[in-house]
Amino acid sequence: MHMADALISPVIGGTMWVATVGVAAYSIKKIQDDMEEKKVPLMGVMGAFVFAAQMINFSIPGTGSSGHLGGGLILAAMLGPYAAFLAMASILLIQALFFGDGGLLAYGCNVFNLGFYTCFITYPLIFKWFIKKGISAKRMMAGSMIAAVVGLQLGALSVVLETVFSGKTELPFSTFVLMMQPIHLAIGIVEGLVTAAVLTFVWKARPELIEKQVSGKISGNTSIKRIIYGLAIAAVIIGGGLSWFASSNPDGLEWSMEKTAGTTELAESGGIYGILADIQSKTAFLPDYSFKNDSSVSEEQVSETSAEVVWPAVDAGTTVSGLVGGAMTLVLAAMIGFFIRSVKRRKKKVTA
Repeated sequence: MHMADALISPVIGGTMWVATVGVAAYSIKKIQDDMEEKKVPLMGVMGAFVFAAQMINFSIPGTGSSGHLGGGLILAAMLGPYAAFLAMASILLIQALFFGDGGLLAYGCNVFNLGFYTCFITYPLIFKWFIKKGISAKRMMAGSMIAAVVGLQLGALSVVLETVFSGKTELPFSTFVLMMQPIHLAIGIVEGLVTAAVLTFVWKARPELIEKQVSGKISGNTSIKRIIYGLAIAAVIIGGGLSWFASSNPDGLEWSMEKTAGTTELAESGGIYGILADIQSKTAFLPDYSFKNDSSVSEEQVSETSAEVVWPAVDAGTTVSGLVGGAMTLVLAAMIGFFIRSVKRRKKKVTA
């Protein structure tokens, strides 16, 4: 659900930016008191893992559509809701700025749709409810499935409402919502299965990590080096190689737009749209997770090449994007963690 700028009005985009910045500021304030040393590297590597995982679109059988992992629930279960929201904001910022995935005006919408509902609603109210009386593989599976589905349904509904409030008549509410909700239900089921698998793996390797996270803190004697190394290796493998196997079908949002408006893209130009598009074209050095097209290549050659869909799409640009994007996300998320930790230490010194 990486929305493009053309899907929303400047008013809605600005409003969601304010809302997202507000939630991020609140999250920073909340985790200053419980930001532990071990959460900083974990926050970085989890961001890199989710970045890589989002590169793999899986086909939805019988629909001609595809979906990808959102990752908000995994982040919340591993880091807590506040650090998870900041990690998601880091992931989407890297994607928008350097890979052209999601608009800059729509950045607040994307962070809110993918991060807020899973981190602050479905994780504490659904997932934690299932495991509060004790963690087991079955409870984790049930909690992951229901929380993932509900979170994605809320995010999909938000996309519809944001376009309606933006006055996008090409996407009427009744038709658009009837396309968005069912396709994202299917995507949510797959996300629930993947989330359950990842969290069960972590729980079996370091059960105290998940158990203590439910109570809000990682135990002081908990060694998470193996988890960090394992997730880092997984991020490299997924982003550097498995991303070749991503489905070429349009994702749930694009598919719903095509079924509703007959196109996967809406046209907006000039004003704030033109300014932000120009900025994004300059910062996105790996647009669409690939190398920029040679300007000497004709449009006919590009269309002929794109018409030949080859799977798996073995591409050096995709590999570089996965590795570079994961590394950049790791650094940004870790920098946020270090900043929060340094503020916490400074406050302690002042208090002392």
